[in-house]
Parts: sequence; structure tokens; C-alpha cells
Amino acid sequence: MNPKDNALSLGHVIGVQGGVVDAAFTGGLPPLQHLLRAGDRGEVLFEVTAHLDESTVRGIALTPTWGLARGEKVEDTGGPLRVPVGPQLIGRAFDLFGEPIDNKPPLPTEVPRRSIHQPPKPLHERMTQTEIFHTGIKIIDLLSPLEKGGNTGLFGGAGVGKTVLITELIHNVVGRYKGVSLFCGIGERCREAEELYRELDQAGVLKDTVMIFGQMHEPPGVRFRVGHAALTMAEYFRDDAHQDVLLLIDNIFRFVQSGAEVSGLMGELPSRVGYQPSLGTDIAQLEERICNTQSGSVTSVQAVYVPADDFTDPSAVHTFAHLSTSIVLSRKRASEGLYPAVDPLQSGSKMLTATVVGQRHYQIAQEVRRTLAIYEDLKDIIAMLGMVELSREERQMVFRARRLERFLTQPFATTEAFTGQKGRAIELNDTLDGCERILSDEFNDRPEQALYMIGTLAEVKNT
Repeated sequence: MNPKDNALSLGHVIGVQGGVVDAAFTGGLPPLQHLLRAGDRGEVLFEVTAHLDESTVRGIALTPTWGLARGEKVEDTGGPLRVPVGPQLIGRAFDLFGEPIDNKPPLPTEVPRRSIHQPPKPLHERMTQTEIFHTGIKIIDLLSPLEKGGNTGLFGGAGVGKTVLITELIHNVVGRYKGVSLFCGIGERCREAEELYRELDQAGVLKDTVMIFGQMHEPPGVRFRVGHAALTMAEYFRDDAHQDVLLLIDNIFRFVQSGAEVSGLMGELPSRVGYQPSLGTDIAQLEERICNTQSGSVTSVQAVYVPADDFTDPSAVHTFAHLSTSIVLSRKRASEGLYPAVDPLQSGSKMLTATVVGQRHYQIAQEVRRTLAIYEDLKDIIAMLGMVELSREERQMVFRARRLERFLTQPFATTEAFTGQKGRAIELNDTLDGCERILSDEFNDRPEQALYMIGTLAEVKNT
């Protein structure tokens, strides 16, 4: 940058309203998305989000604005916010600016940095062939298969096994795909972030994981941009290292919330239910960067909160438009000890068609779901009148369903220290064979408990 350009990049603060900073420049305006420094020591960072007139910009703060006063100098950093990328990130935890927050040494200065604002891959660079992302978890691979390079929504409250499922996914991805997992915490509480870091470390999967957090106490601009920073890191492993990446986002609704906060601070008129008018665009800019290419893939699993269980809420509608799979965790199944506590009737996938997964997989999955649905309908009758009031066919259906429920549980590698059971990652063919044999009443002479917490049916003989 020559001295003349540097002179044009200097301005001063003319207004501060919460997390919004207005600055005036005597020369040319810094471009949109550029990172600016304000304050005597450059301690306040904000991103240009609007040009108000020929001499004034408005930006959203990425750091607290406490003590920032009118008249203080503003300097253009010469580009957008950049985060580090590379293999040195694996096993570490970062904030939005790429600074370590895990009390370990800082990254070497030679680690490259890239802008968090990257365009989605053009269509001609994407893989158009649909491919299934195998997780090694029976109930997911059978009834809610993930799409490689697609988006999966994970619905579940506290205490139903969401974190355990996430850690197991990370463990299996590393084992099967030799890939990298990246956890992005949007609006995470400090307690949640620390607990997850410790649990990943104890489960032995932290060494293959990158973590980045925009925490709940930080300005809305941080929570609004941390997802883009995570995707920039993930895209390095996909495009440069040619690896498969599992991106876990918790929670996508907090990204929407932060966007609404930013929009309100910017003075934009709210849209329906108080959301920002650019809701659809904001979500698409994040979600459309998730895809698979010839060199690798980014597959996302996103925790989704649905406000007041209203699936017509605009945030839910726009998020669901980008999801190919929905995994619903059930508190009722968790209370029955059926882990993973995935609800087989509420969960579903656009991939579960005969043309994608094959005729055999499709037919077995449909029959399993039909059997479990009939059992669910009969539960009230069983609770009031007992099994004696059911017909012979209905009793047989109940026996099948209860065996299927137990067969679709499995011990996880990440819980071995707590359960004492060796974890299993199950091949899809073994899952299909097992369900097919149970549906044909092959194990009627075995107790239901013999099918509980096993891998394949070959283990039944040893129970």
C-alpha cells in the first residue's frame, strides 16, 4: 500500500451506538467487509457493513466498544477479517480472530491466513453425484442417511445425548474417512465450550478436531461471523489438503438471532416476527458454502432450535430449506435406555430413496419404520389392557418392533470409559442383514435383551 492510499484509509469516529460504529473518511471509503481499527491503541475492531454517504461508513463491532469516543481515529486494515488455516490448527481451540483460547502456545507467525468471506463453489466445481456419508451408527445409516457434502439438522434438548452423538461422529469420521472434524460454537456458553473441549479430549478425538467459538457474552457481530470463519478453515482442508471434513455447528438458531441483533443495530426495518429483512440471504451465504467437490467434501451436522416448536417460524423455514437430513433426539427413548436416543419416526432423510440408497436398503428401512409405527400406535392399548387384547399378528409385530429397537442401539467408542463396553462402528450391510433377519422372526427364540447394545447379530450367540 503506497503512502497516498494509506492517507485515504484514515478517518475518525463520529458516532457509537452500542455495537454500531459510524466513521467519517476524508478520502475514499474503505470497501464493504473491510476490517477497521478504532481507538487510540486500535483496540476496537469493526467490519464495514454499509456506506451511508460519500464520506461515512457504518460498521458492526467485533470487540466491545466501551470507552470509544467521537473523534478517535479509525484506520483501515486493508482487507477483511482473516483467520489462520492449515494443519497446525488441528487439536486447538480458537476465537473469531484465530487467536488460541486453549492456554497453549500461539500459532507460528508463518501460518497463512485467509478472508472469512469466500464465495460458494460454482456449480461446475461441485460434485453432482449424490453420495451417502456413512457414520457407522446403525439407526442413522439405516433410517436417516447423511448426504456427503450436505447439511444435517440435529434436534435435541439438554441431556438426550447430543454431545455424545457429536463426539462419536467425530470419532467415526476420523476412523473411516481419515478426515478432520471442525466444531463451531455459535453463542456457546463458556461452561458449554469448556465442557465440550474436556469431553473431546477425554474421548481421544480432540487431536483430530479444530474448535472455534463465538461465545454468548461476545458482541453479536462475533456470533454473526464465527460461522464464516469456521467455513474458511474447513474449506482449506477440503480444497488444499483434499480431505473430508465434518463440520458441526451448535447452534444455527443463534446465528439467526445474532443476525437479527446486527440488523436492528444497523437501523434496518424488521421483517416478519422481528427477523432481519435479509434472513434468507444471511442463511444462504453460510449454508451454500457447504458442499463436496472433486477433491474433498464438507459435510455439516447442525444443532437446530425451533422457537416454541413452531415449524412455521421464518428461521426454521429458511434453515430447513437447506437440510437434506433431520435427526431428532427423543427424551422418551433416552429415559428407556435406548441409546443413541434417535427417534426413528420423527427423523428422516431426502437420501432415503431407492435410486440413492438402493432398492434393498429402501425396502428394509420402510418396513422397519412401518413396524415401529404400528408398535407406537399399540402402546396405549398395551398400557391399558395388556398384550392379551392384541391379535396374534399384532403381538408378533410388537415382538419384532421391540427387538428392532434394541438392535438399533449400540455402544459408542467415546463412552467406553463410562460403560465398560467396547465401541462399535457398524457397516451398513451388517445393519441391513440384522434388520432383515429380525423382520423375518429369526430371533424369536432369543430374549429381547440379547439384542441390546450389540454391534452385529453375530454377537447374539455370545450373550
